[in-house]
Amino acid sequence: MSQGDLVAVLESMRPSRADTSLIGADARQCARALGVDGVAVSVTADHGLGEVVWCSDATSARLEEVQFGLGQGPGLEASAHCAPVLVPDLAAEPPARWPALLPEAAELGIGAVFSFPLPVGAACLGTLTLHRSRPGPLADTARIDAWLVVGALSAVLLEGGPQRDAFAAAREGSNFYGAEIHQASGMVSVQAGVSLAQALLLLRAHAFRHGRPLTQVAEDVIARRLSFRDDENGPDTAAGEGTDGR
Repeated sequence: MSQGDLVAVLESMRPSRADTSLIGADARQCARALGVDGVAVSVTADHGLGEVVWCSDATSARLEEVQFGLGQGPGLEASAHCAPVLVPDLAAEPPARWPALLPEAAELGIGAVFSFPLPVGAACLGTLTLHRSRPGPLADTARIDAWLVVGALSAVLLEGGPQRDAFAAAREGSNFYGAEIHQASGMVSVQAGVSLAQALLLLRAHAFRHGRPLTQVAEDVIARRLSFRDDENGPDTAAGEGTDGR
Protein backbone atom coordinates (compact mmCIF):
# COMPACT_ATOMS: atom_id res chain seq x y z
CA MET A 1 0.00 0.00 0.00
CA SER A 2 1.45 3.36 -1.02
CA GLN A 3 0.70 6.57 0.89
CA GLY A 4 2.18 8.45 -2.05
CA ASP A 5 -0.49 6.91 -4.28
CA LEU A 6 -3.22 7.91 -1.83
CA VAL A 7 -2.02 11.52 -1.66
CA ALA A 8 -1.91 11.68 -5.45
CA VAL A 9 -5.46 10.29 -5.69
CA LEU A 10 -6.83 12.79 -3.17
CA GLU A 11 -5.06 15.73 -4.82
CA SER A 12 -6.31 14.82 -8.31
CA MET A 13 -9.90 13.95 -7.35
CA ARG A 14 -11.40 17.13 -8.80
CA PRO A 15 -11.69 16.84 -12.63
CA SER A 16 -10.21 19.51 -14.85
CA ARG A 17 -12.51 21.77 -16.85
CA ALA A 18 -11.60 19.87 -20.01
CA ASP A 19 -12.42 16.51 -18.41
CA THR A 20 -15.86 15.07 -19.22
CA SER A 21 -15.85 12.69 -16.25
CA LEU A 22 -17.21 13.38 -12.78
CA ILE A 23 -14.02 12.25 -11.03
CA GLY A 24 -10.54 13.21 -12.14
CA ALA A 25 -8.32 10.81 -10.18
CA ASP A 26 -6.85 7.55 -11.51
CA ALA A 27 -9.00 4.68 -10.21
CA ARG A 28 -6.19 2.17 -10.69
CA GLN A 29 -3.93 4.29 -8.52
CA CYS A 30 -6.67 4.39 -5.90
CA ALA A 31 -6.92 0.58 -5.91
CA ARG A 32 -3.18 0.31 -5.39
CA ALA A 33 -3.29 2.82 -2.53
CA LEU A 34 -6.03 0.86 -0.76
CA GLY A 35 -4.40 -2.53 -1.34
CA VAL A 36 -7.28 -4.02 -3.35
CA ASP A 37 -7.67 -5.39 -6.86
CA GLY A 38 -10.27 -2.92 -8.02
CA VAL A 39 -12.47 0.04 -7.12
CA ALA A 40 -15.66 1.51 -8.52
CA VAL A 41 -17.93 4.43 -7.70
CA SER A 42 -21.65 4.38 -8.43
CA VAL A 43 -23.73 7.52 -8.01
CA THR A 44 -27.48 7.99 -7.77
CA ALA A 45 -28.90 10.49 -10.23
CA ASP A 46 -31.62 12.96 -9.30
CA HIS A 47 -34.29 10.65 -10.74
CA GLY A 48 -33.18 7.72 -8.56
CA LEU A 49 -31.38 5.52 -11.10
CA GLY A 50 -27.80 4.42 -10.54
CA GLU A 51 -24.73 5.15 -12.63
CA VAL A 52 -21.17 3.78 -12.60
CA VAL A 53 -19.00 6.88 -12.95
CA TRP A 54 -15.51 5.67 -11.99
CA CYS A 55 -13.85 2.24 -12.04
CA SER A 56 -10.38 0.80 -12.22
CA ASP A 57 -10.86 -2.29 -14.39
CA ALA A 58 -13.31 -4.49 -16.29
CA THR A 59 -14.02 -6.70 -13.26
CA SER A 60 -15.00 -3.69 -11.15
CA ALA A 61 -17.28 -2.44 -13.92
CA ARG A 62 -18.86 -5.86 -14.33
CA LEU A 63 -19.46 -6.21 -10.58
CA GLU A 64 -21.31 -2.90 -10.56
CA GLU A 65 -23.29 -3.90 -13.65
CA VAL A 66 -24.29 -7.22 -12.08
CA GLN A 67 -25.37 -5.59 -8.81
CA PHE A 68 -27.37 -2.94 -10.63
CA GLY A 69 -28.86 -5.42 -13.06
CA LEU A 70 -29.89 -7.92 -10.39
CA GLY A 71 -30.93 -5.31 -7.83
CA GLN A 72 -28.90 -6.94 -5.06
CA GLY A 73 -25.43 -6.84 -3.54
CA PRO A 74 -23.27 -5.06 -0.96
CA GLY A 75 -23.19 -1.80 -2.94
CA LEU A 76 -26.97 -1.55 -3.08
CA GLU A 77 -27.24 -2.36 0.64
CA ALA A 78 -24.62 0.26 1.50
CA SER A 79 -26.54 2.84 -0.52
CA ALA A 80 -29.94 1.89 0.89
CA HIS A 81 -28.82 2.01 4.53
CA CYS A 82 -26.09 4.65 4.10
CA ALA A 83 -23.73 2.38 6.03
CA PRO A 84 -20.67 0.33 5.03
CA VAL A 85 -21.19 -3.29 4.00
CA LEU A 86 -17.94 -5.19 4.41
CA VAL A 87 -17.86 -8.79 3.17
CA PRO A 88 -14.43 -10.36 3.75
CA ASP A 89 -15.42 -13.76 2.32
CA LEU A 90 -18.18 -13.88 -0.28
CA ALA A 91 -18.00 -17.67 -0.42
CA ALA A 92 -18.99 -17.83 3.26
CA GLU A 93 -22.12 -15.69 2.80
CA PRO A 94 -25.49 -17.49 3.10
CA PRO A 95 -26.82 -18.07 -0.43
CA ALA A 96 -30.17 -16.57 0.56
CA ARG A 97 -28.60 -13.15 1.14
CA TRP A 98 -27.74 -12.49 -2.53
CA PRO A 99 -28.89 -15.62 -4.39
CA ALA A 100 -28.31 -14.27 -7.88
CA LEU A 101 -25.21 -12.18 -7.18
CA LEU A 102 -23.01 -14.69 -5.34
CA PRO A 103 -22.59 -17.12 -8.28
CA GLU A 104 -21.84 -14.19 -10.60
CA ALA A 105 -19.21 -12.82 -8.22
CA ALA A 106 -17.59 -16.24 -7.90
CA GLU A 107 -17.44 -16.51 -11.68
CA LEU A 108 -15.68 -13.14 -11.76
CA GLY A 109 -13.10 -14.47 -9.29
CA ILE A 110 -14.06 -12.01 -6.54
CA GLY A 111 -13.41 -13.23 -3.00
CA ALA A 112 -14.09 -10.11 -0.92
CA VAL A 113 -16.13 -6.93 -1.39
CA PHE A 114 -16.16 -3.75 0.70
CA SER A 115 -18.78 -1.09 -0.05
CA PHE A 116 -18.79 2.35 1.53
CA PRO A 117 -21.60 4.91 1.24
CA LEU A 118 -20.96 8.45 0.02
CA PRO A 119 -23.01 10.23 2.70
CA VAL A 120 -24.44 13.74 2.73
CA GLY A 121 -26.10 14.05 6.11
CA ALA A 122 -28.64 11.23 6.29
CA ALA A 123 -28.75 10.89 2.50
CA CYS A 124 -26.43 8.87 0.26
CA LEU A 125 -24.93 10.11 -3.00
CA GLY A 126 -23.76 6.64 -4.00
CA THR A 127 -21.10 4.11 -3.09
CA LEU A 128 -17.40 3.36 -3.27
CA THR A 129 -16.94 -0.40 -3.76
CA LEU A 130 -13.61 -2.19 -3.39
CA HIS A 131 -12.99 -5.81 -4.32
CA ARG A 132 -10.21 -8.40 -3.95
CA SER A 133 -9.76 -11.83 -5.44
CA ARG A 134 -8.55 -13.30 -2.16
CA PRO A 135 -10.87 -13.40 0.87
CA GLY A 136 -9.93 -11.68 4.10
CA PRO A 137 -10.82 -8.52 6.04
CA LEU A 138 -9.83 -5.06 4.95
CA ALA A 139 -6.84 -3.84 6.97
CA ASP A 140 -7.54 -1.08 9.52
CA THR A 141 -5.28 1.36 7.69
CA ALA A 142 -6.99 0.60 4.36
CA ARG A 143 -10.41 1.12 5.94
CA ILE A 144 -9.34 4.52 7.31
CA ASP A 145 -7.89 5.46 3.93
CA ALA A 146 -11.10 4.35 2.21
CA TRP A 147 -13.06 6.82 4.37
CA LEU A 148 -10.63 9.56 3.32
CA VAL A 149 -11.37 8.70 -0.32
CA VAL A 150 -15.12 8.70 0.46
CA GLY A 151 -14.86 12.21 1.91
CA ALA A 152 -12.98 13.50 -1.12
CA LEU A 153 -15.42 11.85 -3.54
CA SER A 154 -18.44 13.29 -1.74
CA ALA A 155 -16.94 16.79 -1.78
CA VAL A 156 -16.21 16.60 -5.52
CA LEU A 157 -19.66 15.27 -6.39
CA LEU A 158 -21.36 17.97 -4.31
CA GLU A 159 -19.48 20.73 -6.14
CA GLY A 160 -21.62 20.20 -9.22
CA GLY A 161 -20.53 21.80 -12.49
CA PRO A 162 -21.26 20.83 -16.10
CA GLN A 163 -20.26 17.18 -15.63
CA ARG A 164 -22.66 16.72 -12.71
CA ASP A 165 -25.46 18.58 -14.51
CA ALA A 166 -25.14 16.35 -17.58
CA PHE A 167 -25.14 13.25 -15.40
CA ALA A 168 -28.15 14.32 -13.33
CA ALA A 169 -30.15 14.98 -16.48
CA ALA A 170 -29.09 11.60 -17.96
CA ARG A 171 -28.82 13.30 -21.32
CA GLU A 172 -29.08 11.07 -24.35
CA GLY A 173 -25.68 10.68 -25.96
CA SER A 174 -23.78 11.34 -22.73
CA ASN A 175 -20.68 9.23 -22.23
CA PHE A 176 -21.70 7.88 -18.84
CA TYR A 177 -21.92 4.14 -18.36
CA GLY A 178 -25.67 3.74 -17.86
CA ALA A 179 -27.07 6.33 -20.28
CA GLU A 180 -28.84 3.62 -22.29
CA ILE A 181 -30.45 2.20 -19.13
CA HIS A 182 -31.76 5.65 -18.18
CA GLN A 183 -33.18 6.15 -21.67
CA ALA A 184 -34.73 2.68 -21.77
CA SER A 185 -36.28 3.13 -18.32
CA GLY A 186 -37.95 6.32 -19.52
CA MET A 187 -39.35 4.53 -22.57
CA VAL A 188 -40.63 1.60 -20.50
CA SER A 189 -42.21 4.05 -18.05
CA VAL A 190 -44.25 5.49 -20.94
CA GLN A 191 -45.04 2.10 -22.48
CA ALA A 192 -46.22 0.44 -19.27
CA GLY A 193 -47.61 3.54 -17.56
CA VAL A 194 -45.44 3.09 -14.47
CA SER A 195 -42.87 5.14 -12.55
CA LEU A 196 -39.18 5.16 -13.48
CA ALA A 197 -38.38 2.97 -10.48
CA GLN A 198 -41.01 0.42 -11.54
CA ALA A 199 -39.77 0.60 -15.13
CA LEU A 200 -36.27 -0.29 -13.97
CA LEU A 201 -37.69 -3.28 -12.06
CA LEU A 202 -39.40 -4.46 -15.26
CA LEU A 203 -36.12 -4.20 -17.16
CA ARG A 204 -34.25 -6.07 -14.42
CA ALA A 205 -36.87 -8.83 -14.26
CA HIS A 206 -36.79 -9.32 -18.03
CA ALA A 207 -32.97 -9.41 -18.06
CA PHE A 208 -32.83 -11.91 -15.20
CA ARG A 209 -35.58 -14.13 -16.63
CA HIS A 210 -33.82 -14.37 -19.99
CA GLY A 211 -30.25 -14.52 -18.62
CA ARG A 212 -29.15 -11.36 -20.44
CA PRO A 213 -27.14 -8.31 -19.30
CA LEU A 214 -29.35 -5.36 -18.40
CA THR A 215 -27.53 -3.15 -20.90
CA GLN A 216 -28.46 -5.48 -23.78
CA VAL A 217 -32.13 -5.43 -22.80
CA ALA A 218 -31.97 -1.63 -22.61
CA GLU A 219 -30.44 -1.47 -26.09
CA ASP A 220 -33.29 -3.62 -27.43
CA VAL A 221 -35.85 -1.25 -25.91
CA ILE A 222 -34.11 1.80 -27.39
CA ALA A 223 -33.90 0.13 -30.82
CA ARG A 224 -37.60 -0.77 -30.48
CA ARG A 225 -36.92 -4.47 -30.79
CA LEU A 226 -38.59 -4.88 -27.38
CA SER A 227 -41.61 -3.09 -25.96
CA PHE A 228 -43.16 -3.23 -22.49
CA ARG A 229 -46.67 -2.21 -23.44
CA ASP A 230 -48.99 -3.09 -20.59
CA ASP A 231 -50.70 -6.27 -21.71
CA GLU A 232 -51.29 -9.65 -20.11
CA ASN A 233 -48.76 -11.38 -22.36
CA GLY A 234 -45.81 -9.33 -21.09
CA PRO A 235 -43.16 -7.57 -23.20
CA ASP A 236 -43.77 -7.50 -26.93
CA THR A 237 -40.80 -8.21 -29.21
CA ALA A 238 -42.34 -6.63 -32.29
CA ALA A 239 -40.24 -3.90 -33.88
CA GLY A 240 -41.31 -0.58 -35.31
CA GLU A 241 -42.66 1.20 -32.24
CA GLY A 242 -43.42 4.93 -32.33
CA THR A 243 -40.83 7.56 -31.58
CA ASP A 244 -42.48 8.51 -28.27
CA GLY A 245 -41.66 5.11 -26.75
CA ARG A 246 -45.11 3.64 -27.35
